Amino acid sequence: MPRQQIAVVDYGMGNLHSVSKALEHAAPDAEVLVTSDASTIDAADRVVFPGVGAIRDCVGELVRRGLDASVIKAASEKPLLGICVGMQALMDFSEENAGTDCLGIIPGRVKWFGAALQDVDGSSLKVPHMGWNTVGQQPHPLWNGIDNQTRFYFVHSYYVQPADAGVIAGQCEYGVSFAAAIAFDNVFAVQFHPEKSHLAGLQLLANFAGWSGNN
Repeated sequence: MPRQQIAVVDYGMGNLHSVSKALEHAAPDAEVLVTSDASTIDAADRVVFPGVGAIRDCVGELVRRGLDASVIKAASEKPLLGICVGMQALMDFSEENAGTDCLGIIPGRVKWFGAALQDVDGSSLKVPHMGWNTVGQQPHPLWNGIDNQTRFYFVHSYYVQPADAGVIAGQCEYGVSFAAAIAFDNVFAVQFHPEKSHLAGLQLLANFAGWSGNN
């Protein structure tokens, strides 16, 4: 029986090496393909859409390489995992770079934490949000084997605000309460980096490798 293929979308941005190595460790029976070829992405059993850096560059490079259509197609047909800026790019619009149109797969916006972010005790919080933080979960197969309020690793200055709060699958607190994970049909996306989140991150990737989508 042929091994399932997991395509990691290569559009010139993202922690591709770290993501692919983590996937290979978490899903040793799968073939992990880091690829910028649309036909390979279209043929894969599941797709990972990572991202780091500025959203305008992310979406611009995705479109320039003709991979935006493949990501949109994957979201409707097979399990898709968005990571960090890859999560943000799924929204309609981001405030970053004076406003950037995104892929519009999930209704919502991406918002800046702001220049005067404060903790509950009134102390100032640094932006970007960088480091470990707990995630409160909503039931979903990708959380299987991961305790509620487990800590994951974040690096971001912007956060997702979906139009429908019902798609929020994980919540985090950093000056504001924001969506750390969203689940929408075949899509699961996280603001944190599972590839940098040790055993919990590997468990999430393993769960993704076995997830059939649409639940």
